Amino acid sequence: MSRALQPDEELVELDAEAVRTWCARAFDALGREREEIDAINVYPVADGDTGTNLYLTAEAAHRAVEAVFAASGPDTAETVRAMAHGALLGARGNSGTILSQLLRGMATVLADGCDGDHLARALAEAARAARQAVAHPVEGTILTVASAAAGACAAGGPLVRVARDAYEGAATALTATSGQLDALERAGVVDAGGRGLVAVLGALLETVTGRAPDRAAPAPLPPAAPREKCAGEDGPAYEVIYLLEADDAAVDLLRSRLDALGESLVVVGGDGLWNVHVHVDDAGAAVEAGVEAGRPHRIRITRFASDATPAPGRGTARGAGSGTDGAHTHRYGADDGYAHACGTESDGYAHACGTGDDAARGERVPRAVVAVVPGEGLAGLCAEAGATTVRTRPGEPPAEDELVEAVRRAHAREVVLLPNDTDLRETAAAAAERVRAEGVRVALIPTRAAVQGIAALAVHEPDRRFDEDVVAMTAAAGATRYAELAVAEHRSFTSAGVCQAGDVLGLIEGDVAVIGKDLTETARTVLDRMLSAGGELVTLVVADDTPPGLAADLEQHVRRGYLAVDTTTYHAGAEAPPLLIGVE
Repeated sequence: MSRALQPDEELVELDAEAVRTWCARAFDALGREREEIDAINVYPVADGDTGTNLYLTAEAAHRAVEAVFAASGPDTAETVRAMAHGALLGARGNSGTILSQLLRGMATVLADGCDGDHLARALAEAARAARQAVAHPVEGTILTVASAAAGACAAGGPLVRVARDAYEGAATALTATSGQLDALERAGVVDAGGRGLVAVLGALLETVTGRAPDRAAPAPLPPAAPREKCAGEDGPAYEVIYLLEADDAAVDLLRSRLDALGESLVVVGGDGLWNVHVHVDDAGAAVEAGVEAGRPHRIRITRFASDATPAPGRGTARGAGSGTDGAHTHRYGADDGYAHACGTESDGYAHACGTGDDAARGERVPRAVVAVVPGEGLAGLCAEAGATTVRTRPGEPPAEDELVEAVRRAHAREVVLLPNDTDLRETAAAAAERVRAEGVRVALIPTRAAVQGIAALAVHEPDRRFDEDVVAMTAAAGATRYAELAVAEHRSFTSAGVCQAGDVLGLIEGDVAVIGKDLTETARTVLDRMLSAGGELVTLVVADDTPPGLAADLEQHVRRGYLAVDTTTYHAGAEAPPLLIGVE
């Protein structure tokens, strides 16, 4: 953190250390006020977590700033960009997502200058960018408070005056929010997201003046009592959030598609990386839309509390402005690893309903799993677990018709499809769409490797609700990082350097990370790299032509170096990669 200001000393410009201090103080302020902000969260969903979402978003920004300082001596532009980028990656809920866009808007201006006039323009750009990110802006929310802050300091001037004007304008606007939304007025509270933004601006004012602004004591909350439903409580059942790699044109189409699916739509970011937030009844369709737009990461699907029931026909009240996360959250992927799936860092899970004619083959079974697997051994393993399998051979991925036929062969009303290969994403999606037209409800969990499919199949429970089963399977797949060992067929340039024909390649999450000469040594190196990020279970899948003793050697390596990690080995049989590794 930057040096403390001396008495009567005030900043003239926001240098890198000042931005670092502001970020840390904002994080601390939201931590202090988290519970109080949670307690007044009634819009758009009264799930009491806006303070927590803002705090976690600020924490991600703080970590990103500290990381750049640990690596080098950043300038102001690098620091504000790190703050905004960290918030983008770690944004939670409606308000956290909007806060990340506010910071991004500020960063675009502060990177060019950091005096008072630049701060005023930065706040104006932040308010504009945040409103543009929200599909249906609503007054009485964090957006209103942001606009008021920008308007109050629009004249510019010295840094301290601009920061003070922005804070006071935001605080005044916050007080007025209780009369701008029926939900807030009924509950007798101000907007939770707006209050969080006031805390962030208060931290900025304290940074440039050395004195914390006077904070009015929080108004007592009304006594707990039965109350009318607030706006949004009868809305969609799920909140869906994911990072997305996509170009601007694809994101424009995504906005339109998600806007038709649900409400509280916020899409923030730019330059190829976006954070998407929406409330929907069909979580799978929301993630599938992301899959079609680009590459989703870190997908979170949250089912709101049980008293927030799905609205008929997708819900009609539209708006965004405060935080939501809900009662039951499934996070998919610890990092960027599972980069496209329904509810994970991966590709997308999609499902749709229909009624078909089951007379031809008798009554359909309630639910089935269809899995694409390499090797007869894995096919047998998955079949024993009740899955219908589709074999894939080196260089011969199954065609769309084969996947369609496999789903038909499963003869179920509901089907979970596990392609277990990144390259099968579009083929599997097309197959799923064809079968949906026949009246089958299909959930595509675009697992990128067989070990992710194994993890998903292990938690499959056909007796629970379909959505809950799909979410659990997706979470298990997303929590599984994967690697593969292969032998280079010719000289080539890779992300790990130049490889020669016959070299052993260790691919982690699809990218070449290790180039070696010996299969066992390369496998150990890959395992060590994967376990350096943590893990509790290692899954090894070995092919028939893998050197004898490889699995035993790796099991011993894990036991010797990672006492708390268990190891499970499966035999893939013939026509499978030499070694697949999963770490959960």
